[in-house]
Amino acid sequence: MKLSSLITILSLSNASAFTVNTNPSMRAETSLNMEASRRSILQTAAAAITSAAALTINPTPSHARLEAVNKPDLLPSDPNSVVIQTEKFLTTGQAKRMSDLIRALEKDTGFRLRVLCQNYPNTPGLAIRDYWSLGKEDQVDDKYIVLVVDEFGGKGNVLNFNVGEGVKFALPNVFWTRLSGKYGTTFFVRENGIDIAITNAVEAIAQCLRSEDGFCTSVPDQGVSMKSLGL
Repeated sequence: MKLSSLITILSLSNASAFTVNTNPSMRAETSLNMEASRRSILQTAAAAITSAAALTINPTPSHARLEAVNKPDLLPSDPNSVVIQTEKFLTTGQAKRMSDLIRALEKDTGFRLRVLCQNYPNTPGLAIRDYWSLGKEDQVDDKYIVLVVDEFGGKGNVLNFNVGEGVKFALPNVFWTRLSGKYGTTFFVRENGIDIAITNAVEAIAQCLRSEDGFCTSVPDQGVSMKSLGL
């Protein structure tokens, strides 16, 4: 359930409290029913928001129904892995090139980009926060981007982003909406492959963070050179 939909439901439930009924007994019964209904709606909305927030900053209908997962055993033993695949969407060569690109980006700009490829519920889930030091009081910094790739049965956008506060000036919310809309749709994945969707998204992020302006609202065109991405 999208956050906008939850807000609409909550607004409607609050508005119903102002309905006028001229029969006193019916007013009392109606008021009790509305209060019970309103509590139920609030509980459902709160549960949906909590579940969605555990997975992505831009929840989709499929995400809102998912239970939080915490499986640290799925994480690699290498503490420096920047691309993790519990579902193999990238070839070994693609993952290696992407890791090199991400490490070069971090060395040159300080921005930490990480990629998690998964197929829910086969995911480390909440354990990824400790592994990559995200959203914690003792975290390395807030200049991080986590790209979570999951097909969710082919029913939603495959690209989901968790973005630290230190990135939002360089890449505001509109950029992430446009990026997922360009490369993460089921149409793009069907026509080009999920590996290309991931690669294009990561290269677009790197190109923006390396640009002279250091700021993007629109997704750059494809065809950039590896040298311009720090490789």
